[in-house]
Amino acid sequence: MSRFRPNIVVSAADAYAEDHWKKIRIGNIEMHIVKPCSRCTIPSIEPETARKAAEPLKTLASYRMHDNKIFFGQNVIAQKIDPQGSSMLEVGMTVDIIE
Repeated sequence: MSRFRPNIVVSAADAYAEDHWKKIRIGNIEMHIVKPCSRCTIPSIEPETARKAAEPLKTLASYRMHDNKIFFGQNVIAQKIDPQGSSMLEVGMTVDIIE
């Protein structure tokens, strides 16, 4: 997972469930899912050795490719932050699917 450099990882959802989400809330922060994340070649580089390999992009390309781009994950933008609450995200917080 670390090869993809995620900012947020949702563990209690079906694979690729985020493809169908439009809006989520974590704590008091509402986020809009704006577009799928197209992947560069960095995930195919082994962090410990800097060696490049075909995986995991080869496998993802077999079923996650569109318009010559490999997609994995989503790009989101924070839209609404409750000024009365904390705007800090923490491991273990619940992700509410709004839309």
